[in-house]
Amino acid sequence: MSVNLLDFNYGGLSEFCAQIGEKPFRARQLLRWIHQSGAADFASMSDLAKPLRERLATMAVIEPPGLMSDHAASDGTRKWLLSVGAGNGIETVFIPEANRGTLCISSQVGCALACTFCSTGAQGFNRNLTVAEIIGQLWWANATLMSNPAECSAGEAPVAGVGGNGAALSVRHAVASRPVTNVVMMGMGEPLANFENVVTALDLMLDDNAYGLSRRRVTVSTSGLIPAMDRLRERCPVALAVSLHAPNDTLRNQLVPINRKYPISELLAACRRYLASAPRDFITFEYVMLDGVNDSLLHARELVRLVQDTPCKFNLIPFNPFPHSSYRRSSSQAIARFRDVLQQAGLVTTVRKTRGDDISAACGQLAGKVHDKSQRTSRKAMEMTK
Repeated sequence: MSVNLLDFNYGGLSEFCAQIGEKPFRARQLLRWIHQSGAADFASMSDLAKPLRERLATMAVIEPPGLMSDHAASDGTRKWLLSVGAGNGIETVFIPEANRGTLCISSQVGCALACTFCSTGAQGFNRNLTVAEIIGQLWWANATLMSNPAECSAGEAPVAGVGGNGAALSVRHAVASRPVTNVVMMGMGEPLANFENVVTALDLMLDDNAYGLSRRRVTVSTSGLIPAMDRLRERCPVALAVSLHAPNDTLRNQLVPINRKYPISELLAACRRYLASAPRDFITFEYVMLDGVNDSLLHARELVRLVQDTPCKFNLIPFNPFPHSSYRRSSSQAIARFRDVLQQAGLVTTVRKTRGDDISAACGQLAGKVHDKSQRTSRKAMEMTK
């Protein structure tokens, strides 16, 4: 069975090269060809000896997830449904802006945490994604967007040779030319529940011989898996976003069930520990705005008291509806009042602009195709028929 080289960071590629009798510098060459030039064909890797290229072609592949569907929103957002086998599909979203392009990457097929306001959680859970399936989303997005320069609104125009049709690009030129400038691990799944594979993918995102992104431009979002937050701080501290969504344990237990295991006081303590190694001096708290649930002025004032000892900023997220959800989006007036309370208390607060909702690509709407091994969806269907 062929080895998928997208599964390896520099350390893994070095071990692979050693196993086939090649020196470590070959790993750096392969990283540059695969991740900088977007090469999927060993024959195009012109600075590798021809016998090595031929040998690699018999024992290895460069294989990202395959395309199932491609949708473009009216605001330029792109959503790809990518196949990860056995009828399962994951969703990846590209959000273009004037000075950057952000890619929202999935880490699991479905999600086991079952946050009640999230479409992904309603789909159940199948499995963790491999490294190749995680980093393959970034590989796919760059390759796809660079094949159509009109869709690249961030960074420089694509350069000839990307995709393996020329010599390897320099680190600076290749990185500057890519449309994806920022990555957020906010797609399907809980990233820290797939810790090792996600961190290996992060290694590649940060590696100057691969994507060369700064730690400030890579964000991991978590619902609050505290032991994994501590491990991430030690292993690969990138920007951290925490899905808070409630100012007290009683409400958060309902919205984010993992809170019953890791309550808010322990979560905030973990956030403060994380800041010792974080590339930013604050934690971003994500807060979905649910009409009549968590959006009152009393909730806002309680939130101010809650985080007074935790350096943070708030990202208020208007709820994005999905089929069979019982929640409604807070009104724009309620969101503005909530924001004003936080800002008047000195908390940096933004309201996330909804992007891609006309193709169900907005925050909380990603569903993909999940063959649910958790049986959550079948149990819900039975409950609805009773």
